[in-house]
Formats: sequence, C-alpha cells, structure tokens
Amino acid sequence: MSIGYACQLIGVPGTELSRCILKNASEDKLRILIEQNLKSFDTMMEYNIKHNIHLFRISSDIIPFGSHQANKLFWWDEFEGMFSAIGNKIRSNNIRVSMHPGQYTVLNSPDRAIVQNAIMDLKYHDRFLTALGMDQTSKMVLHIGGVYGDKKESSKRFVENFQLLSDSIKSRLILENDDKSYTVKEVLNIAHQTGSPVVFDNLHNEINPSIPNLSEQEWMLECRKTWKLEDGRQKIHYSQQGKNSPIGGHSETVFLNDFEKFYPFVPPETDIMLEVKDKNLSAMKCINVICLNATAAELEPEWARYKYYVLSHSARIYTEIRQLLKDKKASVAKEFYTLIETAMLLGEDMGAEVNAAEHVWGYISKDSTAPEKNRYLKLLSGYQKKENTITSIKKHLLSCAVKRNLEYLINSYYFYI
Repeated sequence: MSIGYACQLIGVPGTELSRCILKNASEDKLRILIEQNLKSFDTMMEYNIKHNIHLFRISSDIIPFGSHQANKLFWWDEFEGMFSAIGNKIRSNNIRVSMHPGQYTVLNSPDRAIVQNAIMDLKYHDRFLTALGMDQTSKMVLHIGGVYGDKKESSKRFVENFQLLSDSIKSRLILENDDKSYTVKEVLNIAHQTGSPVVFDNLHNEINPSIPNLSEQEWMLECRKTWKLEDGRQKIHYSQQGKNSPIGGHSETVFLNDFEKFYPFVPPETDIMLEVKDKNLSAMKCINVICLNATAAELEPEWARYKYYVLSHSARIYTEIRQLLKDKKASVAKEFYTLIETAMLLGEDMGAEVNAAEHVWGYISKDSTAPEKNRYLKLLSGYQKKENTITSIKKHLLSCAVKRNLEYLINSYYFYI
C-alpha cells in the first residue's frame, strides 16, 4: 500500500511548472519550457524518493500544449534522454505514477470534434507515460463525462467511443465516479463493458451516492473486482470536503481524525491517492502517522519546516510542540500533526503573525541592507495599521532569504501555506 498526492509540491523550490499562452507557443519557447518542466519533474521525484513517497500523479502541464496542434515538436524524441533518466529513477525507486486528463477530455460527447480532441489528449498522456518507460500499472484516470439529457445513451456512447482508442490507451485507462453525473454503480456498469478498472472516489460517492447506497468499504470491494493482476494494485481517491469551499471542493489539509476513521475499511494492498490542497504535506502527514508512527527524532525535519508557520498562529501551540518533541524516542506523530491542525484552524492573529515575522527577520537582520530593513519596518508598520497584509511581509522576507541562500528559511512552510 502507498499513500501519494497529485501534481504539485508545496514548499519545495525548483518544482514549479512553467507555461505560456498560445500566441507565444513557438517551437523555441516550447523547447525551453519542456526542458524546465522536466527538470522540475525530476526534482519532484527526488523529493518523493527522499521522503519515501511511492505514489504520485504527474501533472498534465509538463508538456505545454501537449495535445494541441500548436505543439508540433516530437518532444518524446527530442527529450528522450531526460525521459529515460527520470523513468529509470521512478522504476528503481518503486514509485507508481499516474496521470489524470482534465475536465475537457470528454469521450462520450455527442460532438465528434470534442471526442476527437479527447482522443488526442489521451494519446498525449499515454505517450508521456510510454516515454518514461512505464508499464500498464501506470494509469490514466478518466471520468465518464456528461449526461447530455440521456444518461443511458451517453453511457452507451462512452462504450462505443472507447473502442476507438488504441490498445495502449485502453490498457492504461481507469474510470472514476464523479460528484455530479455518474455514480460508482453506474461507472461499474460501464467498466464491465469496457474491461476498465474503477477507481473509487470517497468524496464523490458521498456527494453523489449510488442506489443501492452501500458502505464505502462495500463499494471499494466491488471496484476491486475490476482490477486485474496486470493493472497493479487497486487505487482509490481520498479527499475531504473543504470547509469554505463549494460542494466537492477539497480541504486545505487531510484532517487525521476523519482519515483514521476511513483507513481501516480500505482493502489491503490498496494505493491511496490524496486529493487535497496541501499536496505533499498531507501525504507526509498520513505516512508518518498511519504507516510509520514516527518518533520525535524522525519528526524533527518536519518541525523545522512547520515551526514558523505554527508560531504565526499560536505561540502556545508552538511551545506545546517543542515540549512534545523532547523525548526523541517517543512515537508522537499523531499528537504532533493534531497540534499543527489545531493551529491551522485558528483565525489570523496579528500579534502571533508579528511575533513570527520578527523571529524570521532575526535571521536576516544581521547583514541586512538599509533599504531591506526600511522596507521590512514599513511593511510591518503597515500591517499593524491594517494598511497591507501579512503576505506582503512574507514575500519580502522570502526574497531576503533567497538572496542570502538561507535554506533553513527558504524551506520553511511559513512562506507557502
């Protein structure tokens, strides 16, 4: 079993993906962006290897306009060396990767042009995984699509259009229930006709339940029956409803209490893809608590990155965590992350924010220039007078840290969440 996350990393410099608008998508520009993005992708893999994360969804944006006629590059050939090196790294470290074409990849549309565009997009994703040298266990997740006034006909059209796909694409596709149109039961009915595995999404099932309304465990077991040996381990998607998000919007973090209630019902040897806004942070949290039951000593690197973020919310919780981590052999992962979650839920406290900013500035002030100091003091005063936000102070502090290559600060989650 592996726990993973999707597409982007939080708080890891060098993992940003670059894009351009269509009118600027010249061949030279695309080559530059592809090389930059593949380097970022490689850095993502290095992070996953270092932190023992073995499940990752690759962003569709690594190749700009990958399925669009604007990109006429044979990028899989031009960058074969980079793809081969990254692919070898993925395989040798037992990382399972996948991709998830977006909402406009609709295979059951009554519009033939939309269907052809969907097929082109699926070809792009399959080509990307093939360029990495990934086998059939590296999947592409797809929703069924729209209802178009007749769900029965739309479902039939999906099955018919599925037959237009290459064998390679067919072998990679897994179908997912959604939160509006197709329940897990309906997706299973379609999957039985296409031979595709089904990935169960808990939040979508909660919002758009099936009839009969079976338990999550029962639906996961039903989905398990669709996974063949050559497909690899069963995969599911796990997310929580965001408290201030529209229905179906993902939470800022995976809160442990709810995840721990869900986890015991997951079938053995099932990979869990977390869909959450804080990405790798939640993956690390769930792995450290559920899989490793990490000790205080093992949590020290995490605390080094969280400490100023926590301090910016509550000096009391900051002190509690420091006390918690004193016994280096104690397994305190759940308590550690629960305290961080408590800090996350607190509203903005100007006093706490100023306190944290002053601590961070303390590292920079020793060799700060007069303009840097003056700007910091001006921003701080403006924040206290409610003339600007704490974000403007953080941007200035991060800029100063980067200028001095202060990795301890640059890697702090204080600047990113």
